[in-house]
Amino acid sequence: MDGEERYDYFLDAVIEEREVWILVNADNRFLKIVSDEDRVAYLPVWPGEQFAIEYAKGTDELAPKAISLPDFFNKWVPGLTRDGLEVGVFPGAESEVWITAPEELKRDLQEGLSGSGF
Repeated sequence: MDGEERYDYFLDAVIEEREVWILVNADNRFLKIVSDEDRVAYLPVWPGEQFAIEYAKGTDELAPKAISLPDFFNKWVPGLTRDGLEVGVFPGAESEVWITAPEELKRDLQEGLSGSGF
């Protein structure tokens, strides 16, 4: 899947499961990546635990952690925005990553939630 297809899959899965997955180290600090191309710092997020585990393969110090959608909306989005971090949606080992502003991702998820009948 390309970046846009992964983004759409991510939205559907997160709306269904009501959680976002990140990777944290032993100190419970979240993984932050700075892209080589444009030096943009972002928080990588995945639609499920297994995808995060797969991405972290080969590293002992990273573990998946779930964030509920309410926590993501109310705590993480304002914090990421304040810290100037973007969100890297559903990165894979070999594929491009869709980087978006936290508020844009929140808006897309909220639109999906309201359209899903919940």
